[in-house]
Amino acid sequence: MTIQPKNLSDPAVREFVSAVNAHDRDAFLALLTPDATMADDGSDRDLDDWINREIFDSHGHMEVDRESDGGRALVARYSNDTWGEMRTRWRFDVDDSGKIRRFETGQA
Repeated sequence: MTIQPKNLSDPAVREFVSAVNAHDRDAFLALLTPDATMADDGSDRDLDDWINREIFDSHGHMEVDRESDGGRALVARYSNDTWGEMRTRWRFDVDDSGKIRRFETGQA
């Protein structure tokens, strides 16, 4: 059963999923700290290059199946025009101000 983004527990993660699904790059970037980092399948990636390629240029979309760790860990069906749909895991590190410092994703 899919969890609607508005029902996700962590506010930063809720807004992250909503921005991805709305293809709203400005809202997405506003959620990140200035020095935010990310990893895909265990390897650090260039954040700007990755989000352009995997989310915004390829119409990324997340359907969240499960959350844990207070809403900062997700299992989701992620799809984009490049790879189709795959089962993915996401983990978020959120700072005290509610901004995302780091996110990690990969196949689940």
